[in-house]
Amino acid sequence: MAEPATTHGSRLAANPAALRVALVGNPNVGKTTLFNALCGLRAKTANFPGSTVEARVGTVSRAGASPIEIVDLPGIYALDLELPESRLCRDCLSGQVAGCEPDRLVVVLDATNLARGLRFLASVARCGLPCSIAVTMVDVARRRGLSIDANALAVRLGVPVTCVSGRTGEGVAELIASLDRAVPLAGEALAPDGNDANWAATTIAACVGGKDAVGSDLDTVTDRLDRAFTHPWLGTAIFAAIMSGLFLTIFSLASVPMDLIEGLFGGIADAVRGSLPPGPVADLLADGVVGGVAGTLVFLPQICLLFFLLSLLEDTGYLARAAFVMDRIMCRFGLPGQAFVPLLSSCACALPGIMSARLIPDRNDRLATILVAPFMSCTARLPVYVLLTTLLFAGRPVLAATAFAGCYLLGAAAALGSAFLARRTILPGKSRPMVLELPGYKWPSLRSALLVTYDRGILFVRKAGTVILAISIVMWWISAYPRSEPPAEATALRAEAAVLSDAAAAEERLSLADAIEARNQQANSFAGTLGSALEPVFRPLGLDRQLTVAVLTSFLAREVFVSTVAVLVGAGPGGEEDEANLLGRIRSATRDDGSPLVTPATAASTLVFFVLAMQCLPTLAVTRRETGSWGWALLQLGWMSLVAWVAAAIVHLALVAGGIP
Repeated sequence: MAEPATTHGSRLAANPAALRVALVGNPNVGKTTLFNALCGLRAKTANFPGSTVEARVGTVSRAGASPIEIVDLPGIYALDLELPESRLCRDCLSGQVAGCEPDRLVVVLDATNLARGLRFLASVARCGLPCSIAVTMVDVARRRGLSIDANALAVRLGVPVTCVSGRTGEGVAELIASLDRAVPLAGEALAPDGNDANWAATTIAACVGGKDAVGSDLDTVTDRLDRAFTHPWLGTAIFAAIMSGLFLTIFSLASVPMDLIEGLFGGIADAVRGSLPPGPVADLLADGVVGGVAGTLVFLPQICLLFFLLSLLEDTGYLARAAFVMDRIMCRFGLPGQAFVPLLSSCACALPGIMSARLIPDRNDRLATILVAPFMSCTARLPVYVLLTTLLFAGRPVLAATAFAGCYLLGAAAALGSAFLARRTILPGKSRPMVLELPGYKWPSLRSALLVTYDRGILFVRKAGTVILAISIVMWWISAYPRSEPPAEATALRAEAAVLSDAAAAEERLSLADAIEARNQQANSFAGTLGSALEPVFRPLGLDRQLTVAVLTSFLAREVFVSTVAVLVGAGPGGEEDEANLLGRIRSATRDDGSPLVTPATAASTLVFFVLAMQCLPTLAVTRRETGSWGWALLQLGWMSLVAWVAAAIVHLALVAGGIP
């Protein structure tokens, strides 16, 4: 057995003695499914120094032998392409990336498309590392009538060859055992005449049986599906139907775990308040810490469900067809077809959407996608949409639902329009048409989808949860301090309640006193002072001092707008009244001059503002990290805020001019 290749730089493995193995292969060959079969939950997502491309690292334990660290490198078509993922693979195999220097390689080949895989193998052979070959999707190949002679292929290539199926687990143990027999590939012996394509055909003829069994019926079914899924009109209609079903599933199924999470953290907050004496510490823990964690985790079910369904769709081979269809549309606005998945992911949360833009090869395409992704309506906006559309169209559910759907369309239109403008100014150039090889259709791996969901969920909690928690604590502090003395009106109500014999009447006065004190605290807090100072900025949108405070706090986290409005109108700091009572209080609430707090024109302009504004500091932090500059993040904040303000002001002025107050 050949000695392991010399490694360079420092190891990131927990065990320095671990054998590091890199998985390399073309896209859509089942490499990540194989990785999940090898490592399961013993894996993490990582970015190696100097790279924005995501890779996964996991560990395989072996009885009586050193553990194996598996690095799942991104799928590539060739090592010499000037693409981020190809560059990462090239640098890793040459030992130039710390934490990614492999001792062994596992080259993953697709049993249903060995010709392409063998040509890729010939280029990898030149790195000189000990190698083992995994021929994946053998179960799919058998259904197509193909048989792979692994022994003959191993003799011909001079390295161990194992037939595996990551979906069923077939051959995984044998692949692990083969790593001890790995030897370097002899590049010259693979294609002695330098013609990789003639060489690949000869190898297939010697090692693959039943190639004529790939019958015309199967090809005809595949071709018919491709013609439907990639058709300019029918493909778009199918895409719209699938995406509608996907979002319907997300919003219907996620409601139950979201309610459970809200109830759980509500109970925790009550327990904290019950176990501590009233005061700032109890308020900080219950409202700032517990409330901040709840505000993050309540959207986790929708995000996890989105990634689970997208993983299943990708595994079937459909998402590649959907990206091909959307490429025709998005290219007209300066976005590539690869931007489809980041924009779609942003409908759950812009954080994973922006991160998934890493694999867009062109820099300007990637930057344009990152800049416009937050225009897509994320789940944090949903409570605001529900509140404002209900206020606008009370008792008219069809109009309310239409307005709700219009919010999504408006956000998508703003994203495309902004991309169109950016590609003709600060990010010049036309988006390159997407060229891709459509993967074959196959049954998705449920296990792989669950592992991807787990991985993305943990990533979201780690990256977003900590930031939002810090923001929630800051938000609580600027709303709670400086402490204000109770107004005379509230003091009188409490004194009156103390002498009343009617318990219900006393409770009513105490609730009213709580509401007055909460409103007074908001008005005199740091947030209230800031709201009074900035009210002239938001007055063209129809907002007064109170609503300005609510909008300003929402820049820390959009979803706090509803709870802030509830406090302002006296619904209690916890928003404990039912929805009808809250809506009634909002409708009857007044401004300092006695006019209604929320008019139809104000509700409409505020709704437009929330659709278009950048009100998520964690998104700005992720944008800065992905672009490498605060300049792009600040440009994103400034542009989205400007578009939101101008559009909301136009809506308010137009409605008022039309006689709608």
